Amino acid sequence: MVYSKEGSYSKVVIMTIFIQMAAYRDPELLLTLKDCITQAKYPENLRFGIAWQHSTEDKWDNMDEYKNDERFKIIDIDFKDSKGACWARNKLQDLYDNETYTLQLDSHHRFVKDWDEILISMLKDLQEKGYPKPLITAYIPSYNPEKDPEGRAETPWYLGFDRFIPEGAIFCKPRNDSKELIQSSEPLLGRFYSAHFAFTVGDFAKEVRHDPNYYFHGEEISIAVRAFTHGYDIFYPHKIIAWHEYTRKGRIKQWDDDKTWVSKNVACHSRNRKLFGMKNEGDDNEIVDFEEYGFGNVRTLKDYEKYAGIKFSTRSITQDVLDHTQPNFDNIKLSDEEFESKLLSVFKHCIDIEFDKIPKEIEYDFWCIAFRDENGKDMYRQDATFSEIENLKKNSNKYNICREFETKKRPSDWIVWPHIKDGDWVEAIVGTI
Repeated sequence: MVYSKEGSYSKVVIMTIFIQMAAYRDPELLLTLKDCITQAKYPENLRFGIAWQHSTEDKWDNMDEYKNDERFKIIDIDFKDSKGACWARNKLQDLYDNETYTLQLDSHHRFVKDWDEILISMLKDLQEKGYPKPLITAYIPSYNPEKDPEGRAETPWYLGFDRFIPEGAIFCKPRNDSKELIQSSEPLLGRFYSAHFAFTVGDFAKEVRHDPNYYFHGEEISIAVRAFTHGYDIFYPHKIIAWHEYTRKGRIKQWDDDKTWVSKNVACHSRNRKLFGMKNEGDDNEIVDFEEYGFGNVRTLKDYEKYAGIKFSTRSITQDVLDHTQPNFDNIKLSDEEFESKLLSVFKHCIDIEFDKIPKEIEYDFWCIAFRDENGKDMYRQDATFSEIENLKKNSNKYNICREFETKKRPSDWIVWPHIKDGDWVEAIVGTI
């Protein structure tokens, strides 16, 4: 809470935080709620919206402690009725009741002392610097439930570009290699959005709604761009506010239970490509009216692309994105020609091959790994060495081979062609892209 003077008396202004938390059969949920409340400086000002997707089989999953707590609004969802994370997050936004701020979380977190005061102070400082709607988000540092608090990371993390996946969505990775962020005395401008940690003004819950037609992939990049076009400025926090559990160890995921998740995710990819004007082979020409789930009118998609250094239609990025440097608002002023001249076409693809396709017991000296154009001509080749092959064999159930290279056009297919030590080639494996 803060105190402000009006005339000859002081008025207490209560600053509430609407905490949105979609939980799916998560044994960490109750521990997360307890730590969130215990570590808050003003726990009485917290308002919780919980999408409680649960099973009667999970005897530990009981919300009785909070059902009569006036701070809590709980959506009771049988796990069999769940339609995925984006659907659940959309339902949570319906619970927003004009709270001052909103914080979106997953259900597996730990918090620093006075985390609420720290976040509010950080946001208000940014507003005073001329950013009316700061969006503080990140892939925050990790903790280990089996070794806590000893297993908590000690430096702030951020979201770093990883790749465009073949379906068109951008994948990001949590990164902790930014000396600039670690040494900074204030949050740094960012490009990307994390659905597991996002703090901003309360109106975000009304202005940038989660699209329930999305399933999973594409959610975060679509929210990042839509938020930017609604006038929100993305920042990565320069200090640790909370920790996130990344491994999902011991947790059943929604897609483990949902036998139709693949078709839902395929439809989600298609919708995401249409939002960004991207194309994939086989896409229909249906025009989608995204209505409230489209872009805002404060900035444009092109503004975001120039600011962030990303062009969605060609799946291209600038060197700044590869280097994970801060984005720059001045880039919005670039002409289209100047922006195009800065773009790189970086292609990254991961190949998954089941173990029975390439027997593990054979000793190989190398595998030819190449990407080819539509005429079968090699565009890029980087063979797997003996040591890489031995590491690939250590995976749990399949070989996972990733390659990244610059190219002016998208490859048509890939080939993996193992060579036996002191022997001959085995049968090549080819896959389309």
